[in-house]
Amino acid sequence: MLIKGAMILDPANELEGIGDILIRNGRIVDCYLYQGLDEEERKKREEVQSGEEVLEAFGWCAAPGLIDVHVHFRDPGFTYKEDIDTGAAAAAKGGFTTVICMANTKPVVDQVERLQYVLEKGKKTGICVLSCAAVSKNFEGKELTDMAALKAAGAVGFTDDGIPLKDGVFVRRAMQKARELSMPISFHEEDPVFIQNNGINHGEVSEQLGIYGSPALAENSLIARDCMIALDTRATVSIQHISSAYGVELVRFAKRLGADIWAEATPHHFTLTEEAVLKYGTLAKMNPPLRTEQDRLAILEGLKDGTISIIATDHAPHSREEKEKPLTEAPSGIIGLETSLALGITNLVKTGQLTMVELIKKMSVNPAKLYHLEKGTLSVGADADVVLFAPDEKWVVSEYASKSCNSPFTGWTLTGKVKRTICGGRIVYCD
Repeated sequence: MLIKGAMILDPANELEGIGDILIRNGRIVDCYLYQGLDEEERKKREEVQSGEEVLEAFGWCAAPGLIDVHVHFRDPGFTYKEDIDTGAAAAAKGGFTTVICMANTKPVVDQVERLQYVLEKGKKTGICVLSCAAVSKNFEGKELTDMAALKAAGAVGFTDDGIPLKDGVFVRRAMQKARELSMPISFHEEDPVFIQNNGINHGEVSEQLGIYGSPALAENSLIARDCMIALDTRATVSIQHISSAYGVELVRFAKRLGADIWAEATPHHFTLTEEAVLKYGTLAKMNPPLRTEQDRLAILEGLKDGTISIIATDHAPHSREEKEKPLTEAPSGIIGLETSLALGITNLVKTGQLTMVELIKKMSVNPAKLYHLEKGTLSVGADADVVLFAPDEKWVVSEYASKSCNSPFTGWTLTGKVKRTICGGRIVYCD
């Protein structure tokens, strides 16, 4: 396959410009820009390309396949919400060629055979489905899983995402073990002692609704603790779905001290505020919750200055029946794979917060670095994982490939449309 005339965006190799990508046997054989190419080099490349299937990509961007380090495919245990097949289809539609599943399935992915179930089923999809394993057995926060065995079986990291780890001594042991194994460990930072109703920020909107909610203190207190433990242990630590201004500043401070801290932000946290709960109800309920405009602006600043290095969806499908329950009873979370790139282009690139290259770096290059994946690049010899998208095409969010449709962005007009997703040299999504 020859991808011809695309605007190539390859932050890993500092490539940005119009050019071609040649793919053979699932690998990138050549990737080059027209600019600076002399006549002799052009003819040589045309000879090499002769006979290839040509995919005309003029007006489109070509970037490394997107990598989402934080998805919930609900398989096993909650497949009425999503399963690995439908989750992978949603990912491909959103331009993602690699996803990392969280361990909060039923049963929890805390044993090798449960991890193998996810990985083996993932191999049957068109994309690369990876998985973290649990930090603690049965998510109880008391006893470490066999992290060495889980790494050997294919886990790419460890997290009890969805459940905060309350015992600091236990967290330190977990970080020490993760560092020993050279593996990243990720944390869901919400201390339940400060929370009365999760999923809704404690603030003006919650008071208007007569609900106490979840104060930023619940998040900030655990971020502060874990940043300092990370500094002590020298572990590679990811702070998941950061939502508060003080949380961003805590990560900035810890990184300045030398801690190996990575932070991820979701599109909903850099797009919406707590006001969305009044308009969208349970579709704007998530953990951690949407917070104030001040918090949203702090997240934007963190994205701009590199404090927040990864954009992740926290793709969290729920059934329509579950989301139609009262606000204090409905589960938290929204789907996000199919709107993530467009929300990034619409709210970050088109507004001048990030360049397109910077956006791709946070959605592909940095995720690959954190999880030690040989992906996130268009280098010669790399896996032919490529997303092609029209950066200026407007579209209305409507039908989903996901099994669920719990999103406040349904009906929104966004800019930036995925046209093709190519994984291992195969087209797995075509608009």
